[in-house]
Amino acid sequence: MKKDIERVLREAPGLKGRQIAKKLGLEKKDVNSFLAHQEHNFAKDENDCWSIVQPLELSVQFNPHSWIDADSFEDCLIETGSPLESECTQVVFVIPEKCRLLVEASCRLLALCNQLVDVGKKVTLDFTGYKQALSFLDRVGFFSVLSEKCEVLPKKPKVSRAQRYKGQNKKLVEFGVIEPTECKGKELTSEDKSMIDELTDAFVDQAGNEYETVASTIFGELIGNIKNHSSTKLKGLASLHKYEGSRPHIQTVVSDSGTGIAGTLKKGLEQHYPELYKKNNQDDYEAFLVQEAMTKGGISRHGKGRGAGFQSTSKQVIKFDAKLVVRQETFSLKIEYKNGDLVSVVPRMNLPRILGTHICFDFMLD
Repeated sequence: MKKDIERVLREAPGLKGRQIAKKLGLEKKDVNSFLAHQEHNFAKDENDCWSIVQPLELSVQFNPHSWIDADSFEDCLIETGSPLESECTQVVFVIPEKCRLLVEASCRLLALCNQLVDVGKKVTLDFTGYKQALSFLDRVGFFSVLSEKCEVLPKKPKVSRAQRYKGQNKKLVEFGVIEPTECKGKELTSEDKSMIDELTDAFVDQAGNEYETVASTIFGELIGNIKNHSSTKLKGLASLHKYEGSRPHIQTVVSDSGTGIAGTLKKGLEQHYPELYKKNNQDDYEAFLVQEAMTKGGISRHGKGRGAGFQSTSKQVIKFDAKLVVRQETFSLKIEYKNGDLVSVVPRMNLPRILGTHICFDFMLD
């Protein structure tokens, strides 16, 4: 009952016991009796309205003995509550025994940690229950781009294994930084170009020469979009990992903590795309905009003739069996292609807040 009441009060704080009971389909007396014995979790004001007692620390524990993909990462945040929106000043992420983070989840965790620090919260990553996860994330460069203000338990590696062994494993590209526009301007820096080359070379090495065009197009355009549109001082991120198993595939992430696709596009819709602007009263309008941009392209805040980056990326992705997941501030879209066709777009709405755009490509190699 506790989690159900917390969910109701997160959505509508300040409800009376009878109102909570009605929303949950329970007896008023049962809800009031439960609340009366939960003073450390729920508080009642002078009008007999209930709210959640906010702790100083928010603890997010991922699932033990599990592979953590993007969906299970989001499930853990939903169960705990949104770290960015919580009133807690301290956030602890607990990685328990045999909790293995896929690149897509690692990237979201990394971006979220840096965003939390940026808004003044104290962040701790606790690996005491599974030090192997710390060792793996060290190897893929996680700690090299994690804010120095984040605390790492039992301790942060003094020497980065990613830097020591960089480029020696052909199945991964360590987390690299994409300098945002506010820091280095809109032109690609030599570091940005080097990152594009590293991602492309690794992709081609694992997938074959037929993937060279798709890889260089996608990485170049997505990193270019971060340079042009992210509007943040926080650094963008990119990484790649090849997974074996029953369906070998390459998982690639490109991420930024900026305005987001919808936030960027909305600035020019009324002037340049009135037909899209007229739909701004429909439910899930931002998800609709992002779907249009990612599957059709040709939409830009500057008008027609621009915005071809996503269109070119879409044309490349559609040539292969691929899954594309686009995570925005409070929603994500899972876009799947098979045999050259778009087969599904699955939205996931009302996610805990994470700023920016976080894109993950899964390319199947069998």
